[in-house]
Order: sequence, then structure tokens, then C-alpha cells
Amino acid sequence: MEDLVNRSWRGKRVLITGHTGFKGSWLSLWLTQMGAEVIGFSLPAETPSLFRQARLDELVTHLEGDIRDIGAVEAALTAARPDVVFHLAAQPLVRLSYDRPIETFATNVQGTVHLLDACRRMPTVKAIVCITSDKCYENREWVWPYRETDPMGGHDPYSASKGAAEIAISAYRRSYFNTGDGPKVASVRAGNVIGGGDWAHDRLIPDILRALIAGDSPLIRSPHSIRPWQHVLEALGGYLMIAMRLLDRHEGAADGWNFGPAESDARPVSWIADYLTRAWGRAGWISGAADSPRTHEANILKLDCAKAHAELGWKPIFSIETALERVVEWHRLVASGGDARAITLSQLADYGARFGAMLSSKEIA
Repeated sequence: MEDLVNRSWRGKRVLITGHTGFKGSWLSLWLTQMGAEVIGFSLPAETPSLFRQARLDELVTHLEGDIRDIGAVEAALTAARPDVVFHLAAQPLVRLSYDRPIETFATNVQGTVHLLDACRRMPTVKAIVCITSDKCYENREWVWPYRETDPMGGHDPYSASKGAAEIAISAYRRSYFNTGDGPKVASVRAGNVIGGGDWAHDRLIPDILRALIAGDSPLIRSPHSIRPWQHVLEALGGYLMIAMRLLDRHEGAADGWNFGPAESDARPVSWIADYLTRAWGRAGWISGAADSPRTHEANILKLDCAKAHAELGWKPIFSIETALERVVEWHRLVASGGDARAITLSQLADYGARFGAMLSSKEIA
């Protein structure tokens, strides 16, 4: 991993929007470990959160603000003067989007536009990676995985907002970021990411873990739904690869990209619940009531990652079993009084060594 540090990230100024969130916290810690100077722009961290547990405010420059406030976004860009921007700030929950559709569209669509518009007036920016979602695709509930060229869409407000954000990103890329010396912009779409320190409500893995830690039987809402599950570091590794390509001015990198697990790791919710409860040492879960039509969620969703495999040499490193074991390990150690930052860094070091080997073998860096 040292070659990756020296050649790609040491000394880089990196702005991460949404750095207090689950995925943003893992990315912030990884980048600081690789020698980057990380500046974060986000709403205040929730409690509990990985950001607070790992004391990330000691490692990054922490700017509080709302992505819906264009003035605050511009001020953050001016203060950060970044080389690279990772845009993760979002309203990330499908079911919450039914209750808060205006907030969801304002955050996920208008917030993305605010960030891109501020970036086009910041001369230091060389690369922008916008993180959207696998749910940006018009889901036809078919068994075939979605490719980057498939239409954007969305049944629920969250999915529709991510599809709309992708359209906005494409428009900005073609309208403002298509010159040789300007920033390069990519959008990245991952499956359901899992990992230690995810405390979000109404999300499968955190809900199961909260129940297990409390000694209760988890309540499973949609046991037959199929999702592309993957460890958070798999997705983040793909994002880093794309950012490196953008910094190296690879024209083909300025596009949309899927980063999902192997097709065999697209498992039903019931399988995940079975494996996680057994790994914790408490068998059994309870099936909840079926969703009403108002809270529709997709039954099947898979990503085709052939493009990332062929053009980047990216591939998943962890199986779904290994990913779930890492989640259990993290939460067991933290629940027993372990230091969350040290535990996270240990898992990062293990994954980072494998990731660095993959980069070296494909000469991506």
C-alpha cells in the first residue's frame, strides 16, 4: 500500500461532503492514513456514529454546513481549496424519503447541483467523484444486472432523486467539465454497503445488530428481497481508483461506474439475517408485516460491473461471508470496550494491503 500512498494521495487536499456519515467516515480515515489532508463538509454527526466513535474530528478539518445551502457549499470549497472532491452528502434512506420527499430531492438533487456549480469556479479542483446509488436505475424487477448505459429512474422519492442526480451530473459534465484543463467528473454507483460503525435506522444490518446487542430477535421486513451486498471498503476502493484515473486525466474515467459484488453475493435478505444471527451466536429472527404499496421497495436489484473489471482491473476482494464476519468482529470488539478507531484502522490495514496489491498488479496507480 505504500506505493499507492506515495504516488497518489500523500499531500493531496481532499474535500469530502457527508464525511460524518458511515461511508464518509470510512473514506476519511482511509485517506488520512494514506497521507491526504482531508477537509469534511457535513451536517453535525449523529450519536452514535463512526465519526464520533473513531474521533475523526481529531484527524480531519471539520466544516459544518448543509449541502442545500449554496453559500455554505461555496464557502467550504473556498476554505478547502481541494485537489479532489468526493461528494457523499445525501439523504440515504428509501423509506424516510416517503416521509420527507422535499428534503430528499433538495438534498440529493439540488445539493449535487450546488456542489458541482461551486466546483466549476474553484481552480484547484482536478477531480470530482459523485457518489449516487445502485437505485438510480429504472428498476424493472428483472433478473439481469443493470449496466451503466441503462436508463435512470426510480419508483420511490429516494431512487428518483438519485436518478435525477445522475442526469444533473451528466449535464454538468458535458456542459462545464468537458475541456482539457478543467476538472474531470465521474459518478459511482454501489450496492448495499455494510461494515462496522453503520448505525443508520431502518437499514437491515444496523437494525439486526441493534437487536442482537440488546438480546432481542431481529425483525425482518422483506425477507425475500435480493440486494447486491458488499463491504464498504469494496465500494470505496472503486471510488479511489476512479479519482486516481481522473487525476491522471484519463478521459474515459469521466463517466458513470458500477461497483458491486460478485453476482453470487447478491443474496436474499433472509440469507443475510440467517448468516448474521448465527455469526453473532443467536439463531432466529422474526418476519415483519409486508410493506404497504405506499412504501414500495424493489424486490430484486443487481449491478453489472463488467466495465470496472475490464477497464480498471477492479474486482471485489471480500466474499459476502467475509464482509459479514468483519461486521460482527467490529461490533463485538466495540461493544466489549475496544477502541473504535484502532479496530477500524486494523480492518483498513488488512483490506488496504490487498487493495494495494490489486492496484500494483493492474498498474492503475
